[in-house]
Amino acid sequence: MTDKPSLQDRLVAAGFGAGWTLVPRLPERLTAWAFREAADRLWKRRGGAVLRLEANLARVKGASPGDPAIRELSREGMRSYFRYFHEVFRLPSMSAGEILSRVHVVGDGPVYDNLAKGRGVILALPHMGNWDHAGAWFVAKGHPFTTVAERLRPESLFHRYTAFREGLGMEVLPLTGGDGHTFGVLSQRLRAGRPIALPAERDLTAKGVEVQFFGAATRMPAGPGLLAVHTGAALIPVIPYFEGRDWGLHFHDEIAVPVEGTRKEKAAAVTQDLATVFEKGIAERPQDWHMLQRLWLEDLEPRG
Repeated sequence: MTDKPSLQDRLVAAGFGAGWTLVPRLPERLTAWAFREAADRLWKRRGGAVLRLEANLARVKGASPGDPAIRELSREGMRSYFRYFHEVFRLPSMSAGEILSRVHVVGDGPVYDNLAKGRGVILALPHMGNWDHAGAWFVAKGHPFTTVAERLRPESLFHRYTAFREGLGMEVLPLTGGDGHTFGVLSQRLRAGRPIALPAERDLTAKGVEVQFFGAATRMPAGPGLLAVHTGAALIPVIPYFEGRDWGLHFHDEIAVPVEGTRKEKAAAVTQDLATVFEKGIAERPQDWHMLQRLWLEDLEPRG
């Protein structure tokens, strides 16, 4: 039985509904200003989410959370985060031509080469820039794909977000609460030579693969590595980011699956390689990394 949503959950869902309804009908300059102002106000309050962002950014930069440079970087980060939501509300009304023309891409050739040969592709991304815009771009290029979505609260918001992504041309599977066959469906899509895209640096199951990430231990989802080992699909890291008013996508080299080792050992090695690529991408554009949650194990678990 589903828990009754709280008042806060209902307000959040209503806010998203209003955003998708109203934002596309208002001048873009006005709504962009409003979201930027909202980001600055939240940043100035120094609530828990902002403090967590600063702690995470401090790890990335090898600095103290109290460093003035980290404080300034967190303001850029909050503006980037709110820009993502502003664009999410406008994205369904954007033309395919605009989506395609304003994306600057590096290294996407091997993706199309693999798909042309009938080999599935796993696109693994950190929570950076505008993931949904990247997905809309890939669909507009002629490559609809399958992805997995976190089960948001309340349930109505999860369904609304799913409908939004499906409207962009994605096939969306729930991370939890589905029929339990998500891994099997993803494997089928890959074996059929199709692409899938997965957010891949934050483990939501507490059963992920332990990796070293910016000098400390964390867990990352096991799915991308296991799927690469299980299906032979190409695992390609992608770094999305904002580039002025436009968007950037950097496709990195395929991560090779080791020849030796058990399935679990191979998946662990692949996941660590993926973490290393993410480190580089995040370090280059830390302001576009939208990580406002606890990530590292020493932050998640009490010490001795």
